[in-house]
Amino acid sequence: MYLNKAIIIGNLTRDPEIRSLPSGIKVANFGVATNRVWKDSNGEKKEGTDFHNIVVFGKQAEIASSYLKKGRSVMIEGRIQNRSWDGPDGQKKYRSEIVVDKIQFGPRTDGGGQGFASSGGSSSPLKTDGADKDKSKGDAIDYPHEEINAEDIPF
Repeated sequence: MYLNKAIIIGNLTRDPEIRSLPSGIKVANFGVATNRVWKDSNGEKKEGTDFHNIVVFGKQAEIASSYLKKGRSVMIEGRIQNRSWDGPDGQKKYRSEIVVDKIQFGPRTDGGGQGFASSGGSSSPLKTDGADKDKSKGDAIDYPHEEINAEDIPF
């Protein structure tokens, strides 16, 4: 069995850059920063930041470029992809990136919502046609209201 899955929650380091492939498919690139905190061997608190390159294709690329801006929080689910090419100086260049399967937008900085709004995947997609007139929900995910029986959980 094989698994290549990445899930990150962080803030955009730059606005999405959108372009079209020769086939006409849209692709957007942007960066996401994630923070981490740990204690070193002396028990001192340390902080670090990791930077991730993100690639989004198709309709999700158009939505991401419309709604995401630098500093905005986002949750990304996807797969890790490594690419290499020869640079102009003849040296081999490498890049690791996360190719998005599902993207969820974080809360709006203007106080317009709570939680994350979803785009892509099989869960509730972001509605862009204006059909959702109920603004009281903001960006919150509409979870099902069914009861969960602990005996139904397989572990």
